[in-house]
Amino acid sequence: MPKLSIRNLTLKRGGATVLRDISLDVAEGELLVVIGPSGGGKSSLLRCVNRLNDIETGAIQLDGRSIYDQPVTELRRQVGMMFQKTAAFEGTVADNIAFGARLQGETLSRAAILDLMAQVSLEAELADKPASDLSGGQEQRLAIARSLALNPSLLLLDEPTSSLDPIATSHVEESLMRLREHTNLTMIWVSHAIEQARRVGSRVLLLDSGRVVREDTVAAMLDPEMGDRRALAFAEGDRVGLQT
Repeated sequence: MPKLSIRNLTLKRGGATVLRDISLDVAEGELLVVIGPSGGGKSSLLRCVNRLNDIETGAIQLDGRSIYDQPVTELRRQVGMMFQKTAAFEGTVADNIAFGARLQGETLSRAAILDLMAQVSLEAELADKPASDLSGGQEQRLAIARSLALNPSLLLLDEPTSSLDPIATSHVEESLMRLREHTNLTMIWVSHAIEQARRVGSRVLLLDSGRVVREDTVAAMLDPEMGDRRALAFAEGDRVGLQT
């Protein structure tokens, strides 16, 4: 049974169809990278999975259970989400990591907070520093730790490194790859960076105009010499090539 199963998903907004008849499966422990032109529906797809968008028709199942058969608060414990830009809450780094658990009536121990920081390569001495003092890359890793505090089984990543410099991007990628290796956490990662997709992905989904153009392995889709010409056209910013 796949970790996530989507069947015939259609999403409309303001009378316009944003996603059209999307069907896909994501296996346990897989990292699926979603690529495609701006406005193609990538972020909207993620927002459907954690019910920030309500779909028009279709079905979404997590571990064989419809995401609509449970309270949204329960779903979002299981499905963490990181956005392009995160905002640290007022307080210390430790306060931020414990925030979600506190909303659920739980208290994270100091040891648990430090363990989460270690998982995302945040130095222990930062725990009692104001979160507002963090760099952009540190803030993104804090957002990962904050998501992990709820012990999700699926993590949705909406271009989490798009506003970061190359060094910070590398640190975030390394943190996420280490998490996947050690915890078998399933991830769906929206990215505009083809080189990033090559580095982190196990499979690639190409979306354009709300439709699945193709899904395949990273090598079959994005190899510079043998990859899918439509995906490579997108990599080069060639929208006409993508459509042919």
